[in-house]
Amino acid sequence: MQLIMAAASPFVRKVRVTVHEAGLTHRVGEVPVAASPMAPDPDATAANPLGKIPTLVREDGPAIYDSRVICRYLDDLAGAGFYPDSRLWEVLTLEATADGIMEAAVLMVYEKRFKGDEGKNGEWIEAQWGKVTRALGVIEGRWMSHLSGKLTMGQIGVGCALGYLDFRQPDRDWRAPVPALAEWYAGFAERESMTATAPVG
Repeated sequence: MQLIMAAASPFVRKVRVTVHEAGLTHRVGEVPVAASPMAPDPDATAANPLGKIPTLVREDGPAIYDSRVICRYLDDLAGAGFYPDSRLWEVLTLEATADGIMEAAVLMVYEKRFKGDEGKNGEWIEAQWGKVTRALGVIEGRWMSHLSGKLTMGQIGVGCALGYLDFRQPDRDWRAPVPALAEWYAGFAERESMTATAPVG
């Protein structure tokens, strides 16, 4: 299998961490592409009509895409148990919350990168950051118990979301309002799968 990816993407990182944690590194090769919403890479559009990453090209079926779809597929393939039946809806909701943080943070980057200082909408950027801070507050207040115990996709998603905030929003102190979450992330970030997939670019 081939993972069409860009190392800076938090959604790609979520898949890469899943590959590591599921013991599938020997089965999934990586195909780096130049990811841009304005000019998608031909390799990406050949596998995914949306031209988005990550996309997983399989030998036994059509390519699949969207990080949540890919992670469910890899979990099933490896029997990793990252989506336990006993807590399935909670895990899926926590994963969706993490994905929402990633999406808002990515949109902040796009607003600055593609509109420049003169064209960017500061109020819109702050509205995206509002989504991030609300989500972090809910995780701190409601979901901390789900960040302990056997590894789940909720934990992987939250870890990758927080790593992306450090990567792309280093001047914003997300930790101060959520000290328990910050303490959890300090430990989670030391996992081999996280250090091996640290974002670049």
